[in-house]
Amino acid sequence: MLAIRMQRNGRVHLPMYRIVVQEAQRHPLSGRVVAEVGNYNPHTKATVLDKEKIEFYLKNGAQPSSRVARILKLEGIKLPDWYKEPTKKQATAKHADKLRKNQPKEEPVAESEGAAEAEVAEETAKE
Repeated sequence: MLAIRMQRNGRVHLPMYRIVVQEAQRHPLSGRVVAEVGNYNPHTKATVLDKEKIEFYLKNGAQPSSRVARILKLEGIKLPDWYKEPTKKQATAKHADKLRKNQPKEEPVAESEGAAEAEVAEETAKE
């Protein structure tokens, strides 16, 4: 089975990605690539794709990765009907009751109470 995936290349802290068609069992860095069908620069968001090759491999059963499918959709390439988008995961807190937003509100000290405490402090200072 073939997969359309991104293969990282470029410098340290400045990645560039080649979009390649590869055997699904192979690691992306193995070097065994069936075809290179484009490239993607995440810094400038520049994408260069060979749409004819991509459509050919999609028609013949190549499975795009989720990131590549998103790029293809943005570029206007129609994905096959059998492709299912991954579901978005809902993040939940393990201990929601400990979150600050779920804690009871602290009531601010009233001004009259603060003034009374100040008067008591002044009286003790005079004596």
